[in-house]
Amino acid sequence: MQNPSSLPHYDRLQTYQWNYDHAPDPVELEIPDVPGDWAFCGLPVPSPLGIPAGPLLNGKWVRYYASLGFDVLTYKTVRSTARECYPLPNLQPVTVSSMTGRESQVTLTDQMQGSWAVSFGMPSAAPETWREDIAQTRRLLPAEKILSVSVVGSLQPGWSLDDLANDYALCARWALESGADCIETNFSCPNVCTRDGQLYQQPEAAALVASRVRAAIGETPYLIKIGHLTQENVARTFLEAVTPYASGIVMTNSVATTVTDADGTLLFNGEQRGICGSATREASLHQLQLFRRLLSELPPDSNQTQLISCGGISSVQDVRQFLEAGAQATHLATAAMCDPLIACQIRAELAKEPL
Repeated sequence: MQNPSSLPHYDRLQTYQWNYDHAPDPVELEIPDVPGDWAFCGLPVPSPLGIPAGPLLNGKWVRYYASLGFDVLTYKTVRSTARECYPLPNLQPVTVSSMTGRESQVTLTDQMQGSWAVSFGMPSAAPETWREDIAQTRRLLPAEKILSVSVVGSLQPGWSLDDLANDYALCARWALESGADCIETNFSCPNVCTRDGQLYQQPEAAALVASRVRAAIGETPYLIKIGHLTQENVARTFLEAVTPYASGIVMTNSVATTVTDADGTLLFNGEQRGICGSATREASLHQLQLFRRLLSELPPDSNQTQLISCGGISSVQDVRQFLEAGAQATHLATAAMCDPLIACQIRAELAKEPL
């Protein structure tokens, strides 16, 4: 098997646009089969391995990671209008072993140690660009691969919640018409302070948006990505609000805190950033366990909503643990960006010792 350092990967020292423009081509690898019958929100899939919204900037990135053994590919969040990325650094390595959500700050480091602060701001190409790209991507992807497209509303001055919900629904419909197999709405972005980045903390607003999206896409599998929730009553209220509409909940979209340099000076103008990577694994696992229990306590028709885990998953042991804890699928972002061969390695282990 190739050395992961010999394969292309996202270059955090370059701009978002540079990485968008320099997406690698698919590679020719022997991909181990994963024994068992797997599904993703009702769709058959060869394995429980996927990439969440984030690393796959465009169709070429989608096809590259599809060739590396990932079976659910989430096209990075798109909008109804073009949006520029935040300035560098967009991926800043930090020193932290395990996060709970109570951290007031973390400190940057020069070398990647498993976790980084993410600061993109949900950039997006113009709709005419991403719609055409999604259509081409679906045509070129192998039939067994699932293309999920993440969308977000773009709050404008003077907009009401109803306007925001309509914008989410418009993007969802466009993505579906372009060829998406699943639609994901991003209800959590720690780098964005407006309502579109915090919907998971507003159950009534989340329900309105989810209902509007569901109406726009019919029976298409519909996922909602959320941030870090630890309070049982808040999590229960959120689930009660969105499970009538959602096929799945994707979590955890990072753990937010502020970032400082070695002298204690705050980065990112003192605003919080989402920490992603190995430091979030325990928080993600605890949230999965909480949501699995809460779903089991809801009426049977609500219990059809699946849980999709992301956040710190980086090994076959992690995959096993999250699946055993109630996840239908395990999605890798940071680990896949740092080691493009991670899915091949996990699949080889699962082939030897099936789940």
